[in-house]
Parts: sequence; C-alpha cells; structure tokens
Amino acid sequence: MLSAIGVTTIEDLFDAVPASHRFPDLNLPEPLSEMEIAAEMQALAEANEHAGDFVLFRGAGAYHHFIPSVVNHMLMRGEFYTAYTPYQPEVSQGTLQAVFEYQSMMCALTGMDAANASHYDGATSLAEAVTVALDATRGKRNKIILSHAINPQYRAVLRTYHQGRDLKIVGDNGHADIPDLIDMLDDNTAMLAVSYPNFFGQIDDLKQLADKVHEVGALLVMVVNPMALSLFKSPGALGADIVVGEGQPLGVPLSFGGPYLGFFAVKEKYVRKIPGRIIGETTDSTGKRAFVMTLRPREQDIRREKASSNICTNQGLMALAAAIYLSLMGKNGLRQVGELNYHKAHYAA
Repeated sequence: MLSAIGVTTIEDLFDAVPASHRFPDLNLPEPLSEMEIAAEMQALAEANEHAGDFVLFRGAGAYHHFIPSVVNHMLMRGEFYTAYTPYQPEVSQGTLQAVFEYQSMMCALTGMDAANASHYDGATSLAEAVTVALDATRGKRNKIILSHAINPQYRAVLRTYHQGRDLKIVGDNGHADIPDLIDMLDDNTAMLAVSYPNFFGQIDDLKQLADKVHEVGALLVMVVNPMALSLFKSPGALGADIVVGEGQPLGVPLSFGGPYLGFFAVKEKYVRKIPGRIIGETTDSTGKRAFVMTLRPREQDIRREKASSNICTNQGLMALAAAIYLSLMGKNGLRQVGELNYHKAHYAA
C-alpha cells in the first residue's frame, strides 16, 4: 500500500504533520508501578462507603447477598466472558449448554414449563409479559391490572414500554388489595400482575386470585423474588401463567445498579409467544447430545409481523452467573439461604 501511494515508510506518510503535534509533551506525572497503582486505586475506592460497610436495607430489586468466589472465577473464563450470540452451535456447545441449564433451573425454581435465555432486568421482563398477554388474547383485550404492591420502578418501565399502545392500565393508583383487584376483572382484561412476595414483604393468598383471573380468560403474571421461592410454594403451583422477576439475588453483585438479570418463565401453552430465545436439547448427526437455539421469535430472525420481541443476546453472562450460583447452592443450600434471609428479616422487624 505504501508503494501504491508513493511513500517508503509510515513516517513519510505523516511528514506533513509537524513533529510538535505528532509528539506533543503531555502534562502527566511519572508512570507508576503495579504496586503503586494498586495502592492508589485502593485509596480512591476507600473514599466511598460501600455495601459491605453497613447493613443495607434499600432493596427494591437490588440485594447484597454473599456470592461464592467461584462464580466470578467461572464468569471470567474467556470462552464465557467474550462469547457473543451462539449462532453457530457446532462451535458454541459450551455456551448453549450453560444457557440450557440456566433455563432448566429457572423452570424448577418457578414451577413453570419453559423459561427463556434471560432479559435485561426484572422491569423489562414484566413489560414483555404484557406483550405476551395481549398476543395470547389475540389483541381483543386491552386492560392490564397491576397491583400497587409491585415495585414502582417496574410499573413505570411497563408504562414507558407500552406508551404507544391503547392500553387501559389500572389497579396501582391507590392501595387496592387482592379483593379489590378481583373486582376489577372483566371480559376486557388481558392480564393481572401481582408480586410474590409483594414490594412490602407480604405474602398474599394468590390461589383464589388465579382462579378468578382464569374465569374471565385473562393471564396471571407473578413478579417474584427468586430467593423466596426456595421457601414458599412455587408460582406454577399457585396457578401463574407467566412468572417474571429480577435474578440479581442469584450470584449477581450490586454493581451500582447493573447489569442485572431478568428471568421469564411460562406455561407450555405460551412457549411460542415467549420473548427472547430458548435453547433446546437435541442430537447431532452422530446421535450425540447437542444444544441449539430452538426458538428465536424476534423481528431480526422471523417475519416482523410474527415477532414477539427484540430481546436478544441481553444478559447471557448474568444468566451464567445465576446458573453457577444455583448449581453451587443446590436445593438444600438455596433453602438454607432463604431461611437465613427469612429469619434475619423477622429479627430486624
């Protein structure tokens, strides 16, 4: 290329730029050694208080739980940390299996039949649940009932997400309890969403609510804390059609608010309406176990009018963190963590 443009070296190419501009003096201190840099950064970090310095009660979807060191060590492996969308299954079996295991564990935790590969956070998961409910009722209903005891940030995101649609969103303007929500149900209701446990830490009796929701042909959406599901009856057993929530308590650090992990699980009848991606298990041409992207219902992959969402690669690394955390804890370990949280919360109260 140098020969083609008539110069001999790279330096010749930039001769027209004065040396004083090519190599200006920089007003910077002398370089530091690694040890000096570490000390400097530690001093800067200690200027701020962090979650480990005090007992943190803010919550609202971001919780300071202990995370085993192996979670971060696994996440930092190059084949996971730098991986993108596994479009080529022949070279992405590790990533695909990790997502498949995450989906399987979320199904076991929520008591649902299918879970997608993850969402941005709990708020976007709830917002996407509206799209599924509208689609499931064939667009003939536009009423969405929200409990006031759902995280207010989630409700705000839902409204922003669907502000261009002709939706009637009710229920969260006052302090409606479960009987009040039941009274709001009618033939125009597409879905009713409640929190489990709710934003105020209460456990409502949701089985009767589920029956009433289904009587009018609507969908019941539960916004859940995954840590609580280690102790309480699963949303699937209570009659939920869609289960969404924030997966941050499952091995994801606070990180000043993100990145976090939204999870989304459904009954089998809604699996083809689920947003995002679903990884499935199959066999390859030699009969060996293999994993592939089974469903990809976004507009870049299928016809736009048939697409359900633009959720795509999103929080795959955070989903892996949750999968590693759940694998480490196991059924008994996760229950112990849940019991510890339960008793400490009651002690603090």
